[in-house]
Amino acid sequence: MMQRRCGPGPLETKFCDFEGALALTEGAEIAGYASLFGTADKGGDVVQKGAYAASLARLATARSGVRMLWQHDPTKPIGVWDEVREDGRGLWVKGRLLLDLRLAHEAYVLLQAGAIDGLSIGYRTLRSEKAAGGGRLLHEIELWEVSLVTFPMLPEARVQADPIDLDPDLARVIAESFREARQLLA
Repeated sequence: MMQRRCGPGPLETKFCDFEGALALTEGAEIAGYASLFGTADKGGDVVQKGAYAASLARLATARSGVRMLWQHDPTKPIGVWDEVREDGRGLWVKGRLLLDLRLAHEAYVLLQAGAIDGLSIGYRTLRSEKAAGGGRLLHEIELWEVSLVTFPMLPEARVQADPIDLDPDLARVIAESFREARQLLA
């Protein structure tokens, strides 16, 4: 049975498993999947193909964009998403950290070191239905923001970073230390 919610509901956030699909590239550009279709999160919610289409169309018509935030804090924008689109796998984003901002520079350094490695979406559910075993099938989502986060919802979420200024051996040691810490916390 399909449920429809009218009017604005509470802002929700979802974290995503990138399976190495988020990458830090030259300068301060980042790109990857902020959401994957058909994958249950820790709350049991599953985003369905096409769930973002209407929201992205409304944003394009309004000439507005999805915000890039630090840890879902609306007072801490750290960059801009230049491209946000659905494809067959999920919600793909590409953007730039604005390194003149202190917090964006810190995020950049943390990405390079492997200390942060996730993306998370902030949204409102517009149309969903209950899923078997709890959770929801999310059919329509109003997307507000995509954040860089420390602790993604899915344990396998990773940023595949190319450490530009770090010695490769040091970067490997740092990344392995963070992987071990994540496993201990899981």
